[in-house]
Amino acid sequence: MNILITGFDPFGGEKVNPALEAVKTLPSEIKGHQIDKLEIPTVFNDSIEVIKSQLEKKTYDIIIAVGQAGGRYEITPERVAINVDDARIPDNQGNQPIDQRIQDDGAPAYFTNLPVKRMVEAMRNAQVPASLSNSAGTFVCNHIMYQLAYLAAHLDHPVKTGFIHVPFAPEQVVDKPNQPSMAIEVMTKGLRIAIETSIEYDGDVEAVLGTTH
Repeated sequence: MNILITGFDPFGGEKVNPALEAVKTLPSEIKGHQIDKLEIPTVFNDSIEVIKSQLEKKTYDIIIAVGQAGGRYEITPERVAINVDDARIPDNQGNQPIDQRIQDDGAPAYFTNLPVKRMVEAMRNAQVPASLSNSAGTFVCNHIMYQLAYLAAHLDHPVKTGFIHVPFAPEQVVDKPNQPSMAIEVMTKGLRIAIETSIEYDGDVEAVLGTTH
């Protein structure tokens, strides 16, 4: 089984992106399966083109993108991506699409086919703070999650795709009072557990992980 894990470069004035740092420190093999790591730009459209270039070299069974969600306390696998770019801030090339469809012939939304509830439970069992998220936002994180699902829907072989958000790293919150953070090594542990779970399970578990708002 071939597995691709991507991490975004820093954005929004930050010097680091904890998602990329955590991805970099993942092992090159998990449960006997090769783990390829890829840095992608925090840029609408360009981000998927970098992934497509990698897919021309190799066929993958699992593709998971990882991004920063400053303000969140936990590692949050995403359940759904929606077909809209609506940027609150510009991306790293100054693009700021407002209310734009990602794919004209795409579904209004795509649900991940990763076992996200199993991921959350496995991380929690390992004492890694985690929860299920039902919104990947409308910035480049949602964009790439949607693009990966759209791509998978048009490939001639099955592939599991999805997205995981991580919090700020501690060094990012020194000047951000009351903002939560998580050590990179804890993020890496959580991502490894999420990957292991994705390798082991195709279907998800019925668990009470929903939210009231």
